[in-house]
Amino acid sequence: MSAPTSRLEALVRSRRFVVTSEVVPPRSADLASVERQARELVGYADAVNLTDNPTASAHMSPVAGAAVVARSGLEPTLQLTVRDRNRLALAADLMGGWALGARNLLALTGDPLSAGDHPEAAAVNDLDTLGLIGLARSLREEGRLPNGTEISEPPRFFVGVADTPLVERYDPARLEVKLDAGAAFVMTQIAYDVDRLATWATRLRERGVMERAWVIVGVAPLRSARQARYMNDHLPGVTVPAETIGALEEAGPDAERVGTAQCVQIIGRLREIPGVAGVHVMGMGREEVVRHVIEGAGLLPRPIVEAT
Repeated sequence: MSAPTSRLEALVRSRRFVVTSEVVPPRSADLASVERQARELVGYADAVNLTDNPTASAHMSPVAGAAVVARSGLEPTLQLTVRDRNRLALAADLMGGWALGARNLLALTGDPLSAGDHPEAAAVNDLDTLGLIGLARSLREEGRLPNGTEISEPPRFFVGVADTPLVERYDPARLEVKLDAGAAFVMTQIAYDVDRLATWATRLRERGVMERAWVIVGVAPLRSARQARYMNDHLPGVTVPAETIGALEEAGPDAERVGTAQCVQIIGRLREIPGVAGVHVMGMGREEVVRHVIEGAGLLPRPIVEAT
């Protein structure tokens, strides 16, 4: 195994429980929003994802955002979708993102264009997600593109993929194929049903997946019963237990505080599941709530490690 090339990789290899979060580049050419989000997460997250045209809507490039995040002192995780780029553009963004400080890659298909603000746009999909993983792996391990072209000072990303553990008819073989292609860590969809998540983790341990990849579970504090019901009904792979929704309903105007406390409790339970390497805390535009969750879960101070 080669030496870790990112702080996140060094942390998971050392078996420390990691904390990641995200920065959403704006629908704007102004970097102020990226700078603000990054400043509020310094010291709280080991790495932060730069989202790539989320909900299939045009936003500032995650490569540009990565430069700002790195400058702030945070380690960027570059999200790239194959939906919007051919292999030339993917290779260009991998090299550019690395040059600007990104050290981790989350390889994604991308939301369907029909869900976004440009439904008439043409999906590229020159490479699929496996192809993007292979591209990043070839650069890291061989210093060349898949066509054999050698790259001077190639990017050496710590490569991850997304997974939806609680989707109906979940098939672990789909994740295993991504690991075979070269992915080394997994970020899951938001989990509220910890019992079902624990069952999923047991299934993966039995198949040896936890020995092949580090699993980071997505969590997000709820701020109202209405939001909880919406996520339960409309987000694929997200199940919000009835008792969670009921507690938010009963809390009334205090629902946001209760939702934060629920998220803290979820993290505590996730830390007890063998094979869970960390949490990805999503504030959905509320970085102060991300900080409250991380503080409440006793995840400070964050450890200091050095990557090569």
